[in-house]
Amino acid sequence: MRSRLALVTSLLVGASLLASPATAGPDPTSPDYTTRDAQNIADAYGRVTEGQLQNPAYLPALVQASTQKNVDQLLAQAASPTRPALTPGNLLPGWNVGNPLRAGWEQTRGRIRRVAFTNQYGALLRGTVYRPAPGAVDPYTGRRLEGPFPGVVLTEGSVQGSEGMYEWLAQDLAERGYVVLTYDVQGQGTSETLPHQGGPAGAAGLPFCDPFATPADGESTGCPGVPAQQLSNFVVGTRNALGFFTSTPDRPYRNPKAAGADVSAYNPYWKLFDRSPDPHPATPGRTTRIAIIGHSMGAAAVSKVQGTDDRVAAVVALDKLTGPGSEGPLDGAGNTPVVPALAVQSEYGFSVSPWFLSGGSSLTPEASPDGPDPMRERRTGFDAWRRSGVDSMLVVPRASTHLEYTDIPLVLPASRYGQDLASVYVQRWLDRYLKHRDNTDSLLGTHFRYLEPVGNGEWAPVDLARDDLLSFYYCSAYGLGTDGGVRASGDITGVGC
Repeated sequence: MRSRLALVTSLLVGASLLASPATAGPDPTSPDYTTRDAQNIADAYGRVTEGQLQNPAYLPALVQASTQKNVDQLLAQAASPTRPALTPGNLLPGWNVGNPLRAGWEQTRGRIRRVAFTNQYGALLRGTVYRPAPGAVDPYTGRRLEGPFPGVVLTEGSVQGSEGMYEWLAQDLAERGYVVLTYDVQGQGTSETLPHQGGPAGAAGLPFCDPFATPADGESTGCPGVPAQQLSNFVVGTRNALGFFTSTPDRPYRNPKAAGADVSAYNPYWKLFDRSPDPHPATPGRTTRIAIIGHSMGAAAVSKVQGTDDRVAAVVALDKLTGPGSEGPLDGAGNTPVVPALAVQSEYGFSVSPWFLSGGSSLTPEASPDGPDPMRERRTGFDAWRRSGVDSMLVVPRASTHLEYTDIPLVLPASRYGQDLASVYVQRWLDRYLKHRDNTDSLLGTHFRYLEPVGNGEWAPVDLARDDLLSFYYCSAYGLGTDGGVRASGDITGVGC
């Protein structure tokens, strides 16, 4: 696979060196533009060609982790016969394994607990809570991590995303002093497919719904949460996950319609979550120290929930932040920018296309004979946050695809360092708005250090040069408040924001 891709790339690119990604680049009608674009397309497969296939530890780790994960999931399903998860994440080996090079994180860098709770429709949702290791120090600063810690709830993407695909971000945040919940929405990963909406007498605990009933508000059918691929399913999942995350032994999660299910009564790491009112909230009235993060349909969901749920203090949208009047396939109707938002967005969608098909959006490309529009990624949500005067930042990694933010083995496109860069920006964004660190210089820095798993329980530092790793097609920008109330804003990459 690598040799074929290398041959194609060589024919397209030749031996010429590319211009700096931070520059506007050549004219779309020139051969140099096509050459640069061909390299960008090749780089959109970098995670596979330069990362997974180049590391001899990857395949053995993948086989071991996939086997163990599949056995664990089959046993969990067998123990809950009335709660079937009829999903690829639960049935296909390797689907939910994440990055196998991260094996050993739990023993050395943090701790995890598996949890299960029902959503408001009675469907069993399964998840994982992450925390720092006892007595740990921040692996970047050496500062001792002393709780309690801010909280994060992470909602996965649609098209059968699974929580294991996002453990990279949960672990990166936990080892730096956060308590993080990942989970599968109804109908995805290892979570139950059907709701529990009544049913025949004597059928307590069995999944049931009436597909011919009048749909509830926001639902597309009378069977709530079915199909999984609908925005309301991810909005409900985010809200219910927040409810579970904030539960305690004294105020347990209510677990509606949980008959026959082995559920968690409350967040097992409830003592480590910082429940003290935030004395310096970025948004008046939002004093809880919780951020919500979402990818794809999950990004659209957290964009919506942040506007209405007072528990949320900051939001991160991984392709894409959606605001009122947003352009693109994700629904931003009714969304109100309220809390500081970081948007990490991609150049390409599920597949990679040449520059002359970059119109529309990355998820629904259209013809663009004049070349990519630098403002394309601003219009989905960042511009709405800017107009509202709410702190926001837009980051577009170079050669990035919609799959940057999921760990999928060997086959689907993603750039070599897009995930690393995304993690760095998420860490710094939450440090700013949940831990109130004055880190403007850090957010706007040009070189970042990231610790990357290389297998066998080891993590190695990589240096990320910002200007080489941000898009030269689409602008990355920011609008930040300062302690003096003066807003700082700008175009990070100079491509014409």
